[in-house]
Amino acid sequence: MGVPRLLSLTMGRIGTVRSYQIMLLLAAALAVVAFYYFGSEKQNFSSTTKRIKETQASHNTNRDDADLSVDIRSGRLESRMGAGDDLQEKPSRFHALMMFTKVDKSLSLQQKFQVAMRSMAKHGRFLEDEMLVLHYVSDAGSQEMGKKMLPELLLDATFQYEVVFHEVDTLTEKLFPIVEAMQKHFSAGSGAYYSDAIFFLSVAMHRIMPAELKRIVQLDLDLKFRSNIRDLFQEFNHFPAEAVIGIAREMQPVYRHTFWQYRKENPKSRVGDPPPDGLPGFNSGVMLLNLDAMRRSTLYNQLLEPKRVAHLAEKYHFRGHLGDQDFFTMIGMEHRELFYPLSCGWNRQLCTWWREHGYGDVFQLYYHCDGPVHIYHGNCNTPTAGWKEANQKSFPPHDGTLVFTVMMRKERGKAVDPLFSDLQLNGLRIAKIASRTSDRWSHQDNAVIRLRNVEAGFAELFQREQPLP
Repeated sequence: MGVPRLLSLTMGRIGTVRSYQIMLLLAAALAVVAFYYFGSEKQNFSSTTKRIKETQASHNTNRDDADLSVDIRSGRLESRMGAGDDLQEKPSRFHALMMFTKVDKSLSLQQKFQVAMRSMAKHGRFLEDEMLVLHYVSDAGSQEMGKKMLPELLLDATFQYEVVFHEVDTLTEKLFPIVEAMQKHFSAGSGAYYSDAIFFLSVAMHRIMPAELKRIVQLDLDLKFRSNIRDLFQEFNHFPAEAVIGIAREMQPVYRHTFWQYRKENPKSRVGDPPPDGLPGFNSGVMLLNLDAMRRSTLYNQLLEPKRVAHLAEKYHFRGHLGDQDFFTMIGMEHRELFYPLSCGWNRQLCTWWREHGYGDVFQLYYHCDGPVHIYHGNCNTPTAGWKEANQKSFPPHDGTLVFTVMMRKERGKAVDPLFSDLQLNGLRIAKIASRTSDRWSHQDNAVIRLRNVEAGFAELFQREQPLP
């Protein structure tokens, strides 16, 4: 073998070895780069996501929009329904409760529910280790409807949630012995109706819910969220030491009217006066219930005793028909320390019924609300929630039986409540009377008229003319 050929073979082998070495070095370098690149990219993604969520949670996406109409969106159906067997309170759980009865029989309630849940899902932001637990007090028919509706309504939710249904009959059975004595003071009609006890759930929830449940937010169905519901829960952190309930003021002169006799006897009293210096009463559409504090408060539990309730009702000449809201308003006149005042923006009520019924001159003093709006409340079936202005001006929004009470007083020569002084009683036609009560009997001479299916929605259509002398 010649020297040139030997040299050529040797150089070829050296070149082959160097190629393998270069390839190995390149592969090692790429592995190191990929490790650091993808590792840092994952960290960047997680950090960015967290920053986005924190920014969205603190950002109030308020718009000048009080439209309570249904906002339908399309999306894939995903069910994350919880069985609700584990109610153990954990730092990462936020509990909210809604009344959800007779929804299966009312298109109006179904529409309100869609607005409330879609807006809650749209604006809700929670941290990754947190969960919103949604409690619904429901009958069997509404529960089945809720199970079908909720996965689609919460489709856009970016947070974890769990759904718990409570049987309304079971809760009513527990509530009735506690609230029976107070119902005659704060319910329409003259007696205590078993079915009405559920409207006092917030008053005694601390006695019937598991001890592990320490805090809960109770919400009406006719709400539209404009802010993160998680921010509402942060209001618990501002409770004074003696406060057990967070609640916003009533934004109409409801209690200026209800306390009219007490105000007449005590002209210097602030009871029923408008804010900021007056005591306008409370609205129960949005409430923060510190159940643990309610259980510990000796004063609050004493105020639930029948004798204490009767004493205050007599002192203030109080006769209401709005359930828990009336009770909280009455005891709040004596013991304001039990209540943490939520800003009006957390319960921006839209009802204007009292403006047209004798209080137009002072109405705006109650109705105004400074600051950002976090939750709209379409109370008394405001027009944007489905009521026509004609119905708003003709009938009281909460209880049709009161109309019959006025008719009886008129016929028997008794004084007519000023609330109905402008109603035309001759040839009265009753149609679609909204009410918060259910299955109530009313008497007019020998006639008996039964109002059915009237809890928080429309009553059945009644067309009955009763000419009066």
